[in-house]
Amino acid sequence: MALTDEATDPVTARRPALAEMSDAWIVGRARELNAAVQRHEYTQQLEIVAMMDELLDETQRRGEPLLVAQLLRSSALARLATKGLAAEAEPRLDEMLAHTRRHGIALLRADAHALRGRRLVIAAQEDAALTEIARALAILDDSTIPDRQVGLRNWNRLLSSTLIDCWLVLNQLGVYEAAEEVIGRAATAIRESASPHDIALQLINRIKMLLGWGLRLERIDEYDESAEKFRTAASMGAAAEGPFAESLFPRKANVAAIDQVGVLAAAPALNQPGAEHVERLQHLYTERAFGHDREIVAIALARCLDKEGRRSEALTVLRDTRQSISDDTSQPSMRLNIARELARLDTSPDYASGASESLIDYARRLESEMWSLRESQIATLNARREHERLSAEHGAITQQALQDPLTGLPNRRALDEKLRQLASSADAQPLAVALVDLDGFKGVNDKQSHAEGDNVLRVVASTLRDALRGDDLVARYGGDEFIVLLPGTPASAAKMALGRAVKSVANLPHHLSHGVTLSIGLVSLRPQERGEQVLARADAAMYQAKRGGGNQVASANSMAADPAAAWASEAPPTDPAWDAEDHS
Repeated sequence: MALTDEATDPVTARRPALAEMSDAWIVGRARELNAAVQRHEYTQQLEIVAMMDELLDETQRRGEPLLVAQLLRSSALARLATKGLAAEAEPRLDEMLAHTRRHGIALLRADAHALRGRRLVIAAQEDAALTEIARALAILDDSTIPDRQVGLRNWNRLLSSTLIDCWLVLNQLGVYEAAEEVIGRAATAIRESASPHDIALQLINRIKMLLGWGLRLERIDEYDESAEKFRTAASMGAAAEGPFAESLFPRKANVAAIDQVGVLAAAPALNQPGAEHVERLQHLYTERAFGHDREIVAIALARCLDKEGRRSEALTVLRDTRQSISDDTSQPSMRLNIARELARLDTSPDYASGASESLIDYARRLESEMWSLRESQIATLNARREHERLSAEHGAITQQALQDPLTGLPNRRALDEKLRQLASSADAQPLAVALVDLDGFKGVNDKQSHAEGDNVLRVVASTLRDALRGDDLVARYGGDEFIVLLPGTPASAAKMALGRAVKSVANLPHHLSHGVTLSIGLVSLRPQERGEQVLARADAAMYQAKRGGGNQVASANSMAADPAAAWASEAPPTDPAWDAEDHS
């Protein structure tokens, strides 16, 4: 639902019981809050951050990987938009990056890098920010095939939002040529499935870019090209009225978009400065504008005031703006625009000797030299982007040799290498080894389809991985069998951890698991025992779990050296040497 003064405010709205709400509702709610945090005052921003954390906690309880990644993004984004909280976004971005790597969610992994770039701009680390954007774009360059599990519409939405996050950093740094390419890709991605909010956001962002670009061109006397940017922005502003009225932006009902959004009002004013724009711009200048609209509004207002012979008022607006952004390092290009505008208009007695003209001339020459560096800046970005792409391609080839393509887990080759490594490491002892087999999986393939069986394997693999520690290894052994290595874990602790995994799979919704459960055989590696020997014992223990009805963990404590002899000498299931834990 659109957010208006007459409609529900996302901050003051009654908070529903989150556990009762659908995944789609949570994603939609997060989008509403991300739109609202851009416009509200600081105290309300803090409330929004707290609400976003509640949504994140609920999604982490549910454990659906894509949903968790989206809410990690939203939680980080809310902090980046709130003054003083940018540093708090870092651990969430680190978690988002690790989570998306683990689950193979490429678009949101790219977005984690893009948001890191935004964080670095806030910290005035422009070069490092460009590197993060290069990484993000390289990932996107290699992610051209939509993930069928995500769905085409959702894929395009995620792609567009990631590109917009990249664009934001490029726009802040004044790298407009690259920014134009990126925002064009974002518009293409969302074109067929765009909501009114998406369309309004795209238009507002493009107008903001064009105005900043036009001001940048003026600084090197490219006035004809600058005027064209302003004309294009003004015409696009008129097109934003309709979608803005149906968007998620907090807004006043029955009030034109141009009277609520700073860049929409600044566009016609910069195109044709005049008295007709002054009252509207003055009103918007005193309000909290979207993002960094206030600087553009200040320049537009100053030009209109100067056009009407009110230069002292124009200078007051610019000086106040310069003071208000004195500690804001997130818009280096816009800070230069404000400084240049002041130098252009300030002809006070201090400059009566003509120093003002000399100062502007010097600034123009300096800006021309800086402008000549833009090609180097763009070339650096493209070089880093290509480097990241090639590095990712090399890493992907290496990873494919050690990764199961269906589940994304390590394959048997990777398992063998890791088992050899852990077996020779004193720090990894005791080493618990478990063989996991799916109960009822054959029925899924027979009654449903092999494609549905593949989906079940992916879900079970993800659930098993999430139920264990980060240091534990889960590998696909083949078919519907998995191997788990738990370094530094006694058998009793390993059994408890694997029992939780059994419960997690048993509690999956039926439409995801089709009733499949786990039978797990657990053993501990013996001194000098070879890999094939310990896996054979784990396999034997797994069949004991199967004979007990499945959906459980069975652990074998026989000390026989030969697996076949071990089974010949094992006591019956009632003997204490066998310990089967039922998780049905």
